[in-house]
Amino acid sequence: MDTEIRILGIDLTGALQLYIERRLRSSLSRFGGRVGRVRVRITDVNGPRGGPDKSCHISAELLPSGMTLLQQATDANLYAAIGRATEGIGRSFARALGRNRERKRQRETVRFSRQRQS
Repeated sequence: MDTEIRILGIDLTGALQLYIERRLRSSLSRFGGRVGRVRVRITDVNGPRGGPDKSCHISAELLPSGMTLLQQATDANLYAAIGRATEGIGRSFARALGRNRERKRQRETVRFSRQRQS
């Protein structure tokens, strides 16, 4: 999993970066090689005016289709926003893979074998 983390308007601490990486691994590791580039963007919605709104946007690439899945969460607590967004991207991956599996099943043809009568 190739991860890019961008923090806008908030000081990135080592602990915050480790938290984001750990949450992403927890949510996406079960999908293995199906996860392409993951981008995380953390912003302070109210910027320099202050205020309680912190936002976490995650985009993740589903391989081999190249489909991009998006998840966003906003909360007064930055860690809560990150947690909700990472959980959501995991659910998005599961849904997308489930839809792909269902489409594949519908395309498969059923083959019947012919039995000889004696």
